[in-house]
Formats: sequence, C-alpha cells, structure tokens
Amino acid sequence: MDFLDVHTHHSGKQNGVTSIQSLSVTSDIFLAMPKEKPISIGLHPWYATLEQLPTQMKYMQVLAKQANVKLIGECGLDKLRGETLDKQILILKEQILLAEQLEKPIILHCVKAFSELIALKDELRIKVPTLIHGFNKNQELGKQMQNKGFLLSFGSSILKHDSDAAGLIKKSNSFFLETDSAEISIEQIYQAAANLKKCSVDELKAIIFTNWKELNLL
Repeated sequence: MDFLDVHTHHSGKQNGVTSIQSLSVTSDIFLAMPKEKPISIGLHPWYATLEQLPTQMKYMQVLAKQANVKLIGECGLDKLRGETLDKQILILKEQILLAEQLEKPIILHCVKAFSELIALKDELRIKVPTLIHGFNKNQELGKQMQNKGFLLSFGSSILKHDSDAAGLIKKSNSFFLETDSAEISIEQIYQAAANLKKCSVDELKAIIFTNWKELNLL
C-alpha cells in the first residue's frame, strides 16, 4: 500500500508514493498539463485576480473535466496576501460552483479567514467534500471546522513536539497527510502521525487509504 500525499507542489515521482500535485491555472498550463498523473488545479488566492477570472475559469472548466484532476484547488482565502477579501470570496465562489458541477472535492488554502469559510459553506450549501490543507491551528478551531463538515490535512508542522494538530490526529481517523512545498518526505510525516496515534505506519496507511477512497481520489 502506497504512502498517500494529498497535496504537494513537488513534481517528482517516488516509488511507493502516490501524490496529488497542485497546479495553478495559467494561460500556458495546457503545455505542461499532465494527462495521467493525479493532480489538483485551482486559482490560488495569492495570485488570482478578479480581472483575470473570466479567462482563467474558461481554462478551469475545460481542464477540470480530465479524469486525473482529483481535486479543485488549491483555492481559498488569505487575509495577508492577494486580492481584497471580498474579491477573493468571489473568485473562490466560482471554483466552488465548478467543483459542485463536476462533483469533485475542493482543497482549500485558508489564512485568518476560517469564519468566512464557514459562512461561505453555509451560504452555498456545499455538498462536495471540502478539505483544508496544511492545518496547523489549535485543537478547538480544528474541532469547530470538523463539526462544520470540513476535512483537515496535516503537513510538516506535526513534526514539532508542540504541534497543535497532535490532539486532532490522536482523537480522529478522518484526516489526510501532505508534504505541500516542504523539503521533507511523506514517509516522515506518516511516521510522526503514527507516533501521535500510537499505531504502526501500516495501520496508519490503511486509515489514510480509506479516507482517500471515500473521496474517490484513487
């Protein structure tokens, strides 16, 4: 059973690892768009602009239909970088509507805008799975997001001895693991998560495999 990396910006292929590479939609993405490797595509809030949205959504509507596009994103909200929040919300809404149309899960980037994400989920009554990547906030917020129907993915932050994610991993089997852009292997992240759960890596692999299957990522 492979190690499963739900979100990475690295393009290399490793034996024994299945990863979903995250790509941002640009006008030249057709030139580098993988046709078989599992990927996610989206308009990242750091770079997306309302001015470019109509053109970029045209690309999204074509590309996202490919069978190897497993998730829409990463997309989301970031109060520290990118367009103003109201513009970011409009950009995110368009991608959520596309994900709903195609019945594909969404992978979300969120910085200091969790209450806005909850409000958006309620407003749009989102039915597809919504996964927050790289979650490293406190356990109380994590539980709140889970109670609202969000799924959480954890990355290299769980290697820190005082990681806020530790409690969430210990008490739940409904989570994902990722490398994002970190120079660390998914195997190391699995080992850290297995240590937190006091289970073997093989047992953890089975848990994560089940979670991927539920989202039709395999």
